[in-house]
Amino acid sequence: MIQTDICIIGAGPVGLFAVFEAGLLNMRCHLVDVLPQTGGQLSEIYPKKPIYDIPGYPSILAGELVTELEKQIEPFKPTYTLGEKLMTLDKRGDRDFLLETDEGTQIECKVVVIAGGLGSFEPRKPALENLEKFEKTKGVHYMVKDPEHFRGKKLVLAGGGDSALDWTMFLAEMAEELTLVHRREAFRGAPDSAAKVEQLAKEGKINLVLNSQLKSLQGGDQLESVIVSSKGEEDKEIACDYLIPLFGLSPKLGPIADWGLNVDKRAVEVDTRDYSTNVEGVYAIGDINTYPGKLKLILCGFHEAALMAHSAYAYMNPDKKAATLKYTTVSGISGFE
Repeated sequence: MIQTDICIIGAGPVGLFAVFEAGLLNMRCHLVDVLPQTGGQLSEIYPKKPIYDIPGYPSILAGELVTELEKQIEPFKPTYTLGEKLMTLDKRGDRDFLLETDEGTQIECKVVVIAGGLGSFEPRKPALENLEKFEKTKGVHYMVKDPEHFRGKKLVLAGGGDSALDWTMFLAEMAEELTLVHRREAFRGAPDSAAKVEQLAKEGKINLVLNSQLKSLQGGDQLESVIVSSKGEEDKEIACDYLIPLFGLSPKLGPIADWGLNVDKRAVEVDTRDYSTNVEGVYAIGDINTYPGKLKLILCGFHEAALMAHSAYAYMNPDKKAATLKYTTVSGISGFE
């Protein structure tokens, strides 16, 4: 039986930062994540992708941000259960919870913080008849874990959102040849990124195939080419070593949906005063929550973690004076009374 003050479900960037904010108030944290490592999507999907909106970092790779967050919380000695999915949440009495994972690990805590990002997720796959034949090691990848794997290769990326645009810009200098296929004329991603991708095409650094869709895949034991269809034109065959469809993720709440929480469109509703849910003692921060004006940014999740921690302290200590957090620039990591 693991005993802690706060059980944080999700060890992504927001969950990790929540440990820091809780630690400033002398609250111990245990993190649970279904992934075998910390970092959430940053580690699992795009560890080498640059992030530009973290204060103090003009640019930082996703994996490096996870490393820095881990360093930041080291003084508070968090504990972890990784590679296991939390299945049940039982409230016992006024201020006690018992949680259990699919592996039978039990955690007893005073406060539960759901920081599960998108929850359980899987990539949205194109409707291609022989897609499964080329998945995994045979040419079709749904995420870029290590860009070096694609250096000097012929790549076809498909999609029109931010992820497709970002990876097109990142991989353009590494690939022998890169083609971006999008079913529309205009992109859904950030206008600045779209303009940069269009400029790469004008400079001949990438091939841009718009108003087109993936039709079929060709090859024997390995992927050899992609057939693309365009309305009013003959099908095109594009030789490639790898196809990377970037059509986003299909999020699922999983067991969280059965915990009695108010849910709207696969996100947990919260009170923006402290990001508490309708179940007293349970909070939701980061991409897993929803409220009017919600922005799904890591930066916003950090803000939510700070307010959550002060509310959790008051919930755990109803008879104590509210903790007064001093500026950490003055008092370091022991910035509480």
